[in-house]
Amino acid sequence: MPPETARALGLSAAPNGRDLGGYRTADGRTVRRGLALRADALSRLTDPDVELLGGLGVRTVVDLRGLNEVAQNGDDRLPEGARLVPLPVYSPEHDIYLSLREVLAGQDAVAQQALLGNGGAERIMAGMYRWFVTDPGIRALFAAAVRLAADPDAAPVLFHCTAGKDRTGWTAAVLLTALGVDRDTVYADYLLTNERSAALTERVMEVFRTNAVMEDPGLMMPVIRAEAAYLDAAFDAVAEGWPSFDAFLAEGLGLDAATLAALRKNLLTDADSGSDAG
Repeated sequence: MPPETARALGLSAAPNGRDLGGYRTADGRTVRRGLALRADALSRLTDPDVELLGGLGVRTVVDLRGLNEVAQNGDDRLPEGARLVPLPVYSPEHDIYLSLREVLAGQDAVAQQALLGNGGAERIMAGMYRWFVTDPGIRALFAAAVRLAADPDAAPVLFHCTAGKDRTGWTAAVLLTALGVDRDTVYADYLLTNERSAALTERVMEVFRTNAVMEDPGLMMPVIRAEAAYLDAAFDAVAEGWPSFDAFLAEGLGLDAATLAALRKNLLTDADSGSDAG
């Protein structure tokens, strides 16, 4: 799936913002453009960014950040008329931001190595993705996001977390899979974060280097990047808990047949039609 299929939204302060529209499904339909959008946090949007979202007609913004992240980084900036729906995917046991703040603030190379080295960062990230699937309360939040995407009165829906990578990435994976998009394309969309966020990642790494925050800034790369192994962890947890992804949607997320039919009607073109919204 070529990267240009996942259209960038053009938000200067949220470079990972993009449209899920354009992907093809196994039955020959296409995800409609302009209705399901994913992004990084909207707290730093410029005035032109806010105007751009208004021009896209965004009606609903789903904020997957924990309340601590909102307090730390600021509320979303929304276009006029958009409704904010907070769905905080958060638990103290999986507060990677808190762990990182503490170990970075201490500038203790030994502590940083102990937390992130020798595969530690990868284990933390994979564990978080499994938690997305195994925790019933967290599953309910992702399910609520899917229900909003199924509601034509809520569309266009934009969902985001802080980096637009992990919680946002799993939301997009669930949505695209529920719509019938093949697994390879789901992974390609997930990994596109690395391309869209490359400049920001480089700036972050440069800060670590110049401010001597970390003796080995490379320890942070598994946290900053999207890695296929993390999405593997979530899909593996689904396979361990349910006989199929459809069963996960129905039993794990509590999405009934009517909701899933509405989701597909809302977000997919007809099989014999090339038209879409936006």
